Amino acid sequence: QVQLVESGGGLVQPGGSLRLSCAVSGLTFSLYAMSWYRQAPGKEREMVATVSSGGSRSDYADSVKGRFTISRDNAKNMVYLQMNSLKFEDTAVYYCNARGYNLNYWGNGTLVTVSS
Repeated sequence: QVQLVESGGGLVQPGGSLRLSCAVSGLTFSLYAMSWYRQAPGKEREMVATVSSGGSRSDYADSVKGRFTISRDNAKNMVYLQMNSLKFEDTAVYYCNARGYNLNYWGNGTLVTVSS
């Protein structure tokens, strides 16, 4: 059974930082591209950041470039999202995604609230 479990969300002030983690089990982690998506209230889910299976390539939404960093540890089956200089508009539920072989797996999400 494939499981993706996000953690690290919470309440943070504008300008602050958070680090999200996603623990993955039930698949050969090193063969899957990993991504973080987010969904804000009343909006569609959007891709935030993605990293290739080997970790050598990453891509980011324009809205988070220079502020967020995605990384993965294939030895620990973990993917991370370091979020710096957080803004009000970063408030959303953040989801971990594993993609490969025409398959898509999702976690249940972790809520990030940016508020003063």
